[in-house]
Amino acid sequence: MIPKTGKELSFYHEHPLLRQAVSFVKLGAQKMLMGNLQFQNEVGLSSFEIRCDKETLLTVTLEIFPTKLDYKNDYQKLLEEVNDEIYNLAYHFIRKTYQGARLKLDGQPSKAEFYRLISKHFQSFLQNIIRIEQQPHHQLQKNYEKARGDQLKKLDSTSRSYLRKRSNVFVDVESGISIGQRNVMPREGMRIKKELSYDTNENRYVKWMMERVIHKLTDLGKAVVKQKRFKEEPDPELLEKIETMIKKLQSRLKSPFWKQIGTLDRSVMSLVLQMAPGYRDAFKIYLTISKGLQLQGKVYQMSLKDVATLYEYWTFLKLGQILGRKYQLVSQDIVQVSRDGLYVNLEANKTAKREFIHPVTKEKIILTYQKKEKDLPTLPQIPDTTLSIAKKGNDGHFNYIFDAKYRIDYAQKGSFYENRYHTPGPMEDDINTMHRYRDSIVAANDGPYERTAFGAYVLFPWWDEHAYQGHPFYQSIDKVNIGGLPFLPNATDLVEQFVERLIDKSPEEIQAEGILPKGTLKEWKSSLDDMVLVGLVSGLEDYQRFVRERYYSIAVEKLKKGWQEAKYVALYVKGGVMPEHGVVVYGRIDEVYPVVIDEVESMKFQVNHWINLKPIIKPVHYGIASYVLTTLNSLKEARELPELFMKSKEEMVIWRMLRRVSDRIKLDLDDTDLGQATQVREYRIKDILVKMNRAEREIVFLKDGAEQVVSVEELERNPTGVFRVLTGMVSSG
Repeated sequence: MIPKTGKELSFYHEHPLLRQAVSFVKLGAQKMLMGNLQFQNEVGLSSFEIRCDKETLLTVTLEIFPTKLDYKNDYQKLLEEVNDEIYNLAYHFIRKTYQGARLKLDGQPSKAEFYRLISKHFQSFLQNIIRIEQQPHHQLQKNYEKARGDQLKKLDSTSRSYLRKRSNVFVDVESGISIGQRNVMPREGMRIKKELSYDTNENRYVKWMMERVIHKLTDLGKAVVKQKRFKEEPDPELLEKIETMIKKLQSRLKSPFWKQIGTLDRSVMSLVLQMAPGYRDAFKIYLTISKGLQLQGKVYQMSLKDVATLYEYWTFLKLGQILGRKYQLVSQDIVQVSRDGLYVNLEANKTAKREFIHPVTKEKIILTYQKKEKDLPTLPQIPDTTLSIAKKGNDGHFNYIFDAKYRIDYAQKGSFYENRYHTPGPMEDDINTMHRYRDSIVAANDGPYERTAFGAYVLFPWWDEHAYQGHPFYQSIDKVNIGGLPFLPNATDLVEQFVERLIDKSPEEIQAEGILPKGTLKEWKSSLDDMVLVGLVSGLEDYQRFVRERYYSIAVEKLKKGWQEAKYVALYVKGGVMPEHGVVVYGRIDEVYPVVIDEVESMKFQVNHWINLKPIIKPVHYGIASYVLTTLNSLKEARELPELFMKSKEEMVIWRMLRRVSDRIKLDLDDTDLGQATQVREYRIKDILVKMNRAEREIVFLKDGAEQVVSVEELERNPTGVFRVLTGMVSSG
C-alpha cells in the first residue's frame, strides 16, 4: 500500500504477530506498507486497520476458510457441538481471526470473554459514571446538633428523649414551660438539621461496580503476563490498553465525590438503578460484562481456538456422545476444565474421562482424554483419546487409541499417495505414529512386558465414508488393528459402527485379532485351554489327606485317553461328605507318578499348592462318576457343574457369550453324569432359551415365543453379530 499524500501510514491488527508482519519498505523514492499475513489453522474473520497519526483511515475485513472442512456445515457444526458440550471451550483470547458472537444469559464467562465485552462497553461505562457524578442521586439526611434553648424549635422523638434524660439542663424562668409549681426552660438541647447527602445505597452500588471492574481488569492483566502467549514479552499495546482502563476508573474513584461514598454492605433493589439516567446504563453494562457470549452473533468479535485444537476436542467429546447413546453414563462429573487462565481448556489428565456401563453385560467402558502413560521402558506417551473396555472372562482392560489428526492427503493426481492408495486418506506419518503408540504402551506382568493397547487409529477430517472403505489404511484395521477412520460432524457412521463392534467383541476375538510377537498367540491359546482333571472325592478323610499332603490319586483303570494333557487338578467333593460340596479347590500339577494304594495301581498327581474356588462350583443335579477333563478358563468362570462340560467349539463360544450377559446359566446335558454326557442340549439365562440343533447345524434363540436362528457357520464367521442378537433379546421387553 502506497500513501498518495506522502504521509506515513501504519498497519494495525490486534494480534501482535500480524501487526509486526507488515511494515514500511522503501522502494526507490517511494515507501509502501508491505507484509505477508499467515493464518495457519485459524479460521473465520480477520480485520485490520490502516492508520495515520492514530486515526483510522481504512478498515479491511477478510474471511479465512478451512481447507479440510466444509465451512458452512462441518466447521459451524463442530463449533456448535463443542460449545454445547462445554460452554466457551471453543473460545480463545486474541487470535488472528474471530467469529461474530452475541450475549448469553447464562454460563461462566472466561477472561477472554470479559476482555471482548469490556473492550466494547468500557467507554460507554465511563461516560455513564461521569454522568452520575454530574447528576447524582441524593437524599435529605436528618442530623442533630446542640443548640441554646432559645434556638430550639420543633422537637421530634430524638430531641425530646435527649431532654427527658437530662433534667439538669432545665432552669427556672419567669415565662416558660409550666411544670407543677415551676416555669422552666432548657439551657440547651438537640436541634434538627437536614442536609443533602450523596452517600446513598445506589451510589455505593455504583462505586462497588467500579471496584469490581478494576479487580477483573487487574486479574486479566496478570493472566496476560502469566500466559506467555507470545515468544517475546506479552503484547505491550494490549497491556497498555488494560492499564489505561484501570487508571481511568481509579482516577474517578479518587475524585472528592466518590471519596465521600461509603462501602456497600447490603443488596440493593432500587428503581434508581433501573430507571435513573446514568445509573440505568451503567448497571446494564455491568450486567452485560458479567455474562458470557455465544457464537452466531454480530455484536462482539470472539476469537476461537485454532481448528486443529477444536478438532481434537471435538473428537473426544463426540466419541463420548456416541457412547452415551447406547451405554449408561456412570458419572456426571466427567470432563474437567481449567479456568485459571485467559480461556477454558480441557484438563489433560486422568480426571478428564467418561465412564459408561454396558446395559446388558455390565462391562465398564472408559473414555479418557490425553491419558499420560508413564513408567514405560522408553518414553511417556500421551495419545489424544483412549477407549478402555473391560470384558467378562478377562481380568484386564482392552485399550484402543484414537488420535485426532487435522491432516489429510488429498491424493492429488500423479502424486505418490494417489498412485499407491488411489483415494484421500490419513498421512503416512500419522499411521506410523499409531504403530509407535501401540508398540510403546506396555505394562509389566510378573516379569515380561505386555502390550496393553490392542489397536490405534487415526481420526482425520474426511467426508466420503463410502469411498474410503476401499483405502488400504481402512482395510488394515481388520488385519493389524492399525489404520485410519474419517470423522466429521456429518460423517460419523464408520466410527460409530467400529466402536460398537469393539465393545461387542469377546475377549477371545480381540486376542485372536491382536498382532502378537511370534509364539505368543500359541502360548496364549495354550494357557487359555490348559486342561484340568476334575477328580471325584468320596470321603472326608480322603479330602483332608489330599489337601494336607497336596496331591490327588485315582485308579489307573479309571483313566481314559487324554488324561496326560492335564496340567491342573481340581477336587470335586460329592454330596454328604461336607456341608459345602462341589468343586472346591484346584492346583497346578508339579509331578505325576504311579503308586500302589490299597493294592490298587493308581496315578498320583502332586500339586504345587491348592487354590480355593470362590464361589464353589455347585453340582445342581449333575455329578461325576470318577473324573472329567475341562479347561482352566472354564473352571475359573463356571458357577455350576454342567458349565465344565464343553465338547465342541460352538458350545464354548455360546457359553462364553452367555457368561458376559449373566452369571446364572442353566445347562441341560444329555446325561446327568458329566463323564457320560456327549453334548449340550440347551442353555437358559433369565427368560431366554438357547437350543443347540446339531442335525441342522443351527443355534436357536427363543424368548416369549419369538425365535431367531443362527447357523454354526455364521457363529464361526461373525461371533460379534451373534452376540448382538443375544443382547438385543435380553434388552427387549
